[in-house]
Amino acid sequence: MSDSAPALLTAKDLVVAFNDRVILDTATLALHEGARVGLVGRNGTGKSTFLKILAGLHTPDSGEVAARRGLVISYLSQEFTLDPKKTVLENIRDGASHVLGLIKEFESLPAESKRHEVLEERIAQLDGWNLDNRIETAMSHLGTPPGDRDITSLSGGEKRRVAMCRTLVSRPDLLILDEPTNHLDPEAIEWVAEFLENFGGAFLVVTHDRWFLDRVTTLTVELAEGQFFSYDGGYSEYLLAKAERQRSEAVVEHKRQMFLEKELAWVRQGPRAQRSKQKNRFERYYETAAQAGPPIEEDMELVIPPPPPLGNRVVELNNLGIEFGGRVLFRNFTHTFENGQRIGVAGRNGVGKTSLLKAIIGDLAPSEGTSKAGQLTKFNYVDQSRLQLREDRTVIDEVSDGTEFVIWGDGKLSLRAYLKRFLFTDDRINLQVKYLSGGERSRLLLARILKQGGNFLILDEPTNDLDLNTLRVLEEALIAFPGVVLVVSHDRYFLNRVCTGIFAFEGDERISYSVGDYEYYIEKKRRAAAPTALAAAPLQSAPKSAGTKPAPTTRDGAPKSTGGKRKMSFKETRELDDMENQVYLVEEQIGRVENLFADPEFHKTQATHTNALIAELAAHKVKLNQLYKRWEELETLKAAS
Repeated sequence: MSDSAPALLTAKDLVVAFNDRVILDTATLALHEGARVGLVGRNGTGKSTFLKILAGLHTPDSGEVAARRGLVISYLSQEFTLDPKKTVLENIRDGASHVLGLIKEFESLPAESKRHEVLEERIAQLDGWNLDNRIETAMSHLGTPPGDRDITSLSGGEKRRVAMCRTLVSRPDLLILDEPTNHLDPEAIEWVAEFLENFGGAFLVVTHDRWFLDRVTTLTVELAEGQFFSYDGGYSEYLLAKAERQRSEAVVEHKRQMFLEKELAWVRQGPRAQRSKQKNRFERYYETAAQAGPPIEEDMELVIPPPPPLGNRVVELNNLGIEFGGRVLFRNFTHTFENGQRIGVAGRNGVGKTSLLKAIIGDLAPSEGTSKAGQLTKFNYVDQSRLQLREDRTVIDEVSDGTEFVIWGDGKLSLRAYLKRFLFTDDRINLQVKYLSGGERSRLLLARILKQGGNFLILDEPTNDLDLNTLRVLEEALIAFPGVVLVVSHDRYFLNRVCTGIFAFEGDERISYSVGDYEYYIEKKRRAAAPTALAAAPLQSAPKSAGTKPAPTTRDGAPKSTGGKRKMSFKETRELDDMENQVYLVEEQIGRVENLFADPEFHKTQATHTNALIAELAAHKVKLNQLYKRWEELETLKAAS
């Protein structure tokens, strides 16, 4: 949304400091009508604090927040609270209390009241008369527990979905969402994305889900070094623009360093400083030397110890099935793992993804079939539960378990050096776990478990609470891992970047295996459904004839267009057979270029190629669209023939 639109909320010159650490340093940001803003930044930079300030739950040390009169804000925080004395439905309806208040006032007024018309118009604007239907729809798509359930009986994930539902049904002027996709399955995330796309108000969202950011946002704001930096577009556009900004900063910094080097050589010659020209040159040198260079972003170097070699047999699943509590989760699943595979596991919550992982490592006996691991296969299972961390222990104690080193191939790495690669500074290494942020807890958990090694790495929801920079480093580490990776995640961007195959829980007690990333699986699934829809359409009855002439053909044997149905030519059949491979090759090229832009060293290694890479990426995307269009044409022709 353009800055020319009226401002809903303006935060000006905000300053927030915790002890000696400055979180916001005279930061200013305005949110306008219709704004679709994604707020990104490392964990600990102050994103959640800023959201609380906008929502009126936290007071800055200085600065001010000015809101439009009568502005209605709905805020989903990470530390949400629900009323334990109320049911699920009652808590959700609390989100629309301002709408219910208007309806109650409307119904209490006498029929001749002049305020009736005003209230009726406002209720209609808020879609208040349709509130019950909207609540029912949101509860269904978000997978909340039944409306009559007590809040005290819910799990953490269930409470999160109730809080999310309560926030969305309010229809405010401004939605503020802190990690809205947590504990949501892909279908629910898709619905929330569609909801926000059609939302009439403005919203500000903080999330680690990059696919979600690309889908719903039109402006990306990065919080770094206490300041806001705005970029038009979603996450992908932000990466490109940031890479260009870093390239420009690198050029300026290079010129500054060249000037300083030249002037330093002149200063060392000891010229007489009393001359005015020489004095001015001294002043210019010291002024330039005092300038700060562009901030250097420090990234975590995720260390996965070199795995032992795998044997010919890695893991073989044969007609595997699991029944739990009288309910069949899946059956007849067969797959042979091979070295180098990175497989993502996708599906709705509760379908059996974690059960599959536990059956593979032998922690859960299957109801049917077998799971056989090779003699050289060593599992390393990263559980999604954060209960493995002990609150009263320090960071280094949690990783050490009585040792001072991490085994690294044939050598050793000190624990402090190991933890520093996970971005734990000296002052944080001796801190107790209970004082860590969510992102630090995740990094500590990964540091603790990944040091155990193994050649078959299993990660259950590793992306929760990780910031975008840490996610990218984790992705690169998994891509480079010389073993087998099996990962459960609802993060589509993560699955697209890391995975070479997908295990998809599709319902009906079955798991399908698809080669390629998650987006490729979704596209194949959509295209597979298209011929089914065509086949289900009523057929036109063909006229009967005692004898028909052969269909006219071209020189190469292809049917001539007769304005009606025709059969596919041999050339078209071969083209369709190879289409999947062509699409996958172009998608690999797109991923290669996007990974270059995501590299923090981009401005150092690729700065001179920025424009060429942008053009190359655009060309690949055009080619991909052409291939998809042609694929659809061929599939339609195949179905019709």
